[in-house]
Amino acid sequence: MNMAEVRKKRIVICADDFGMNPAIDAAILQLARQGRLNATSCLVEGPSFAAGAQAVRASGLQLGLHLNFTESLGRPGLYLPVSALIQHSWLRRLNPGQLREQITRQLDGFETMVGQPPDFVDGHQHIHQFPQIRSLLLQELEARYVGGGLPWLRSTRTGRLAGLPVNLRIKALIIQMLGAGAFARQARHKDFPMNRAFLGVYDFQGGQAVYGKLLQNWLAQAQDGDLIMCHPASQALPGDGLGTQRQAEFDVLRSNAMGNWLRQYGLTLAA
Repeated sequence: MNMAEVRKKRIVICADDFGMNPAIDAAILQLARQGRLNATSCLVEGPSFAAGAQAVRASGLQLGLHLNFTESLGRPGLYLPVSALIQHSWLRRLNPGQLREQITRQLDGFETMVGQPPDFVDGHQHIHQFPQIRSLLLQELEARYVGGGLPWLRSTRTGRLAGLPVNLRIKALIIQMLGAGAFARQARHKDFPMNRAFLGVYDFQGGQAVYGKLLQNWLAQAQDGDLIMCHPASQALPGDGLGTQRQAEFDVLRSNAMGNWLRQYGLTLAA
């Protein structure tokens, strides 16, 4: 591959969980200013989302709904641990009325607080691709947006995994197996655009040193149209079990090394 071809690779780097807490929000806004992200997915019922909605709208990032059925964040609704949600959705035991109401409520909340429809939709802990949820989500999105431009949707189909530890490759494949194929078939039948492939899966361990190596690997292997997810925070706040690793991600993403990697691998953050 020549350098002209390499420079054509346009990717999405998406920070999940905007609205979960102020440290996550601050990190995402700073990384947006640095040009290290081009998307964030929003927990619209998260404790800090209302306060940060206008700032994130002004950030220039693509803004997505991070559909949530696994963490209540102090709100009433249908929330189950992800293992229980997997079981109930695969057995088709979830109440369709409750699912539809929660999807509608979160989309309404996004539109009200941000002032526009989402640019894309994904799911907290990848629940948007689960049985029952995916069909109702696609129905609601099509009903709302088919005349004004459909949002793009996150595919969890794995990108290139060469050089990653076996346990992380297995985790990425498990996430893919939880519904990526069926979701893509249904979405494409309705003409929803999707990212080509998905990178960024790991075990939230290892601090800056481990995350830096993983991120460099993902960037080196990223192809045109791929999406890399991340979960940065400016500091570890009490109650956030991932806080220390979130801060490690932030430190790597804002580093000079990150800027060098983007140039080295010929990557452009897609508009």
